[in-house]
Amino acid sequence: MRNRSPLLVAAGIIQRDGRVLIGQRRKEDRHPYKWEFPGGKVEHRETPQAALKRELKEELQIDARIGTELARYEHEYPGGSHVHLLFFAVPEFAGDPSPRVFEQISWVDLRALPEMDFLEGDLDFIRRLARGDFSAQLGV
Repeated sequence: MRNRSPLLVAAGIIQRDGRVLIGQRRKEDRHPYKWEFPGGKVEHRETPQAALKRELKEELQIDARIGTELARYEHEYPGGSHVHLLFFAVPEFAGDPSPRVFEQISWVDLRALPEMDFLEGDLDFIRRLARGDFSAQLGV
């Protein structure tokens, strides 16, 4: 039985020229070297959109406009970590992304996303993103 409430996480799909920005976790992080979309935990009394805007500033040093919610997923990781994932389009941003909290960041073609070693909770969303399910919302 779980003792804690599920963790609410907001992630941004930042795209440019048919590519999306992803970050690779560091060696010392939980799930080391796994790829993920930038974003993070929603804090108490914070909207998911506000949390994502804050996280993108902290993680990448960019000022982003948060767009449409694309999808919601739930995932339980081994060991009991339970997350609610909310994925948002990020149609515009200012600044040059830098990997402040990541091992590295990379702009990846949408179709190549399934080949990357992503966190388990992202996998179904990645398959849908790669086959174009969100093209209209992302403007690609």
